[in-house]
Amino acid sequence: MPFTLNGQTNIIPDQWRDEPLLYLLREHFQLKGAKFGCGVGLCGACTVIIDGVATRSCVTPAGDVEGLEVRTIEGLADGEALHPVQQAWLDLSVPQCGYCQAGQIMSAVALLEQEPNPSEAEIKAGMDGNLCRCGTYRRLRAAIARVAEAGQ
Repeated sequence: MPFTLNGQTNIIPDQWRDEPLLYLLREHFQLKGAKFGCGVGLCGACTVIIDGVATRSCVTPAGDVEGLEVRTIEGLADGEALHPVQQAWLDLSVPQCGYCQAGQIMSAVALLEQEPNPSEAEIKAGMDGNLCRCGTYRRLRAAIARVAEAGQ
């Protein structure tokens, strides 16, 4: 079963087809950015982008991504150049513990790709469901707004 993972064509081994996409990414492909949080798609720590949509990988069967494009946090940077959202995260010191940050960043990237100039309300709505135990919501919303204002 072919699918695209971070720009590369890959095959989903048959034994992984019914497993959560999160497990395929972490165990088979050794991509550790997406994290296991709640296991029921509520916290957002496992968020990846599938065909342009922020998606919870813990509740998405790996077989469901056949023929689709999957992007993980590992696929955002362009060589040494960070994605603008990643750079804004660093510039504004968004992360504290960091556990949720890959999922937060992937949701932010998907939001900005769908709405390049979101309002504050659209940012809040777009990030709803991504939980941060450290409470860095104000800084992460500011980082998203910074990227939008820069037109990146």
